[in-house]
Amino acid sequence: MHTNRLAQEKSPYLLQHAHNPVDWYAWGEEAFEKARLENKPIFLSIGYSTCHWCHVMERESFENEAIAALMNRDYVAIKVDREERPDVDRIYMTFVQATTGSGGWPMSVWLTPELKPFFGGTYFPPENRWGHPGFGSLLTQIAQAWESDREKIEESARTVVEQLKKQVEVAPTRSGAAFEPGTMESAFSTFRHSFDSRLGGFGGAPKFPRVSVHHFLLRYYARTKNQQALDMVLLTLREMARGGMNDQLGGGFHRYSVDDRWFVPHFEKMLYDQAQIAISYLEAFQATGDRQYAEAARRVFDYVLRDMTDAGGGFYSAEDADSAIAPDHPGLKGEGAFYIWSLEEIHALLSQPAAGWFCYRYGVRQGSNVESDPHGEFTGKNILYQAHTVEETARHFSQPPGEVQTALDRACSLLMAARAQRVRPLLDDKILTAWNGLMISAFAKGGAVLDGAHNAARYAEAARRAAEFVIGHLYDAPSGRLLRRYREGGAAIPGFLDDYAMFVQGLLDLYEAQFDRRHLELAVRLTEKQQELFEDTASGAFFSSAADDHRLVLRVKEDYDGAEPSGNSVAVMNLVRLARMTNRAAFRESAERTLAAFASRLAVAPVAIPQMLTACEFLLGEPREIILAGRRDSVEMRALLRALHTRFVPSRVVLLVDSPETRQALAAGIPSIASMNPLEGRASAYVCRNYTCQLPVCDPAKFAELIQ
Repeated sequence: MHTNRLAQEKSPYLLQHAHNPVDWYAWGEEAFEKARLENKPIFLSIGYSTCHWCHVMERESFENEAIAALMNRDYVAIKVDREERPDVDRIYMTFVQATTGSGGWPMSVWLTPELKPFFGGTYFPPENRWGHPGFGSLLTQIAQAWESDREKIEESARTVVEQLKKQVEVAPTRSGAAFEPGTMESAFSTFRHSFDSRLGGFGGAPKFPRVSVHHFLLRYYARTKNQQALDMVLLTLREMARGGMNDQLGGGFHRYSVDDRWFVPHFEKMLYDQAQIAISYLEAFQATGDRQYAEAARRVFDYVLRDMTDAGGGFYSAEDADSAIAPDHPGLKGEGAFYIWSLEEIHALLSQPAAGWFCYRYGVRQGSNVESDPHGEFTGKNILYQAHTVEETARHFSQPPGEVQTALDRACSLLMAARAQRVRPLLDDKILTAWNGLMISAFAKGGAVLDGAHNAARYAEAARRAAEFVIGHLYDAPSGRLLRRYREGGAAIPGFLDDYAMFVQGLLDLYEAQFDRRHLELAVRLTEKQQELFEDTASGAFFSSAADDHRLVLRVKEDYDGAEPSGNSVAVMNLVRLARMTNRAAFRESAERTLAAFASRLAVAPVAIPQMLTACEFLLGEPREIILAGRRDSVEMRALLRALHTRFVPSRVVLLVDSPETRQALAAGIPSIASMNPLEGRASAYVCRNYTCQLPVCDPAKFAELIQ
């Protein structure tokens, strides 16, 4: 068996390639120096551990001895985990998208020894097919071109990098306000026109849960009371919960749906999806009071606690889509094999009438319930989805709904136990600061919004433990800097903008749920460090990577809110919240510079940055400062908090004064807090706008009126 340098790495993705015959290097000076000394081009392959086509290209090409020999002879081959190095991924994805018109993973890019790109694409089959050039022939042609036209290629690469620098430049290009209410109207109108009014979601197949769109629409609804905005989100969430994209047995959502009805998923599960989707369901519950949305969020949380939580409290990154088809054939894998069922398997596990009820409820048929299956992945198998409600099932079989529900719950438990005996999908168990920040936000909100409900205390504790894990393992207090990744006892890779912004967001949400002042103070310090490392104070906004990595050919200011929100969008929301919570001009000015830098983007393409629109909505909604005075654990304070957390009030910040020390610390920024005390010893709420406050209230109903 071959073993290459990647065997020394921590990344599960890189370790997947540790036994390829390719002489892989990790991204770093050793590889760059070899390329310079031998004057060889670099072949850069970027992917991630749960990427289906990355697995395919590995099997077809990187395990192929003949192709590996070409790579080893003519190139310095570098593997990058895009989840560990999003900065490298962004740079070369910008190049691939600019030169080919599309992008994706695995990403394949050819570089000069100075790391400048000159050719790229995504997946290449080993031989010419499907309109793609064969990888082997490409390697040969590019090596020949490098040998005969090296100077021309290097000059072209230098020109391309200069063009890319201009393309990614973000700076103020217009005067006046960065945004106005019309910006929000334009974004809402575009989303309304792309909305699928029958099945939810925006656009056609494949459908992705782009949750930052939900976040914007819910805030637009809160400010304008436009019912359409709320209805679009609610229908989407209901249809997502019904479909096969939602793991009907184990909870948690798969990456996306290949069809337009959320039925056939791409089966990988990503931590960042679980975090954002859970928050979307929580906010829908706050906006409507409808328990079905709370239940959907709870199922996500229970899945993450069960399958994606480290013993130390951090959260793992992902589970693969592919898994072994049978325990005795671990190398033979299929998409979604862990999750799908034959009718015969269900009948073998469940007795009648429960088996019939279950199949009716979850759409199980003889043969397969997947009508379009071009690759034959679901032959004889069924994807579980909510074909009928429990009430419809009970009516169909003329049975009491309660009896049917009990039988279905038992059936799901039996199938879960049987599924647990299957070979699980690969778990990517690295712990990323940014994604943990998103999940901390979700669990913190879950513990607060669902307070008093089943498992809410576990959710609150999960948020606290994860924050302490990041602080203990991924935060270097002497330097004030974050690290990106932790795995198997080791933390590495200096944090990027995403890590700072998303962890700060998690700390702020955790503070507003649990009021440990240490979390607020750390959020302040990390935001100051973020400004120091990443902010472009001259032109505004934040670079994704720090200035001290001179090997990068570009510094990018990321702004697209896709599967994950961009670092700039999260950062600007943190800044406007912190400006209200601390009354610091530096935070307010940084937020204004960032929005000004993206003013053209907000005006021309607001739908590209819906997460940044939430910050605009926060400011348009005349944000309130809510100061609570009294003991956190008192009965009266819990009643006030319940009134707050069960309502959707996005344009607000919350501070708690529960001791003389806290009062002194908070009053340093907001002097009026010095005089805010519990009324006659009872927990009290002060609701303020621009630090001008209403009379304090102790009654939860009156408090609810003030915040609504």
